Amino acid sequence: MTFKTTLLAGLAACAFALPAFADITIEDAYARSSGMMAKTGAAFFTIHNSGDEDDQLIDATSDIAKVTELHTHKDMGDGIMKMMHVPEGFTVPAHGMHALARGGDHVMFMGLLKPMNQGDIVTVTLTFEKAGDITVEIPVDLERKEMEMPMEHDHEHSHEHEHKHD
Repeated sequence: MTFKTTLLAGLAACAFALPAFADITIEDAYARSSGMMAKTGAAFFTIHNSGDEDDQLIDATSDIAKVTELHTHKDMGDGIMKMMHVPEGFTVPAHGMHALARGGDHVMFMGLLKPMNQGDIVTVTLTFEKAGDITVEIPVDLERKEMEMPMEHDHEHSHEHEHKHD
């Protein structure tokens, strides 16, 4: 066998050995902050997985903030909600979906480098365990009304935040 034939055979073997990637799509994405002077913002969207295997959103990056993390809210009882970093990310079931929504799981931007203005576009790269990196252009929508969860809390650089809801 010639070197070229061996190389082609090796490449073909590698191609067939790669795992099948889940078919991930992102829908209904938007980002927001609480105002012009806000130090934090967030992105929300629905992740659809039409693949035959579960996938895991394990990271998010963006150049709009000093820190970009996957976050959730956890009810601590007595009307206290704690916002926290979720380093393991979020599972997206096979042939299912996972919603990142206000008051729940979301992408958190801490230490905004510029204001988030209505109509701006935020570029976010989502990293999945199986599907790899998916870059999404997310519009800023400061007027959207969904599950009225105020974002006036200040995240700064802490990973845990308490909020009192009456």
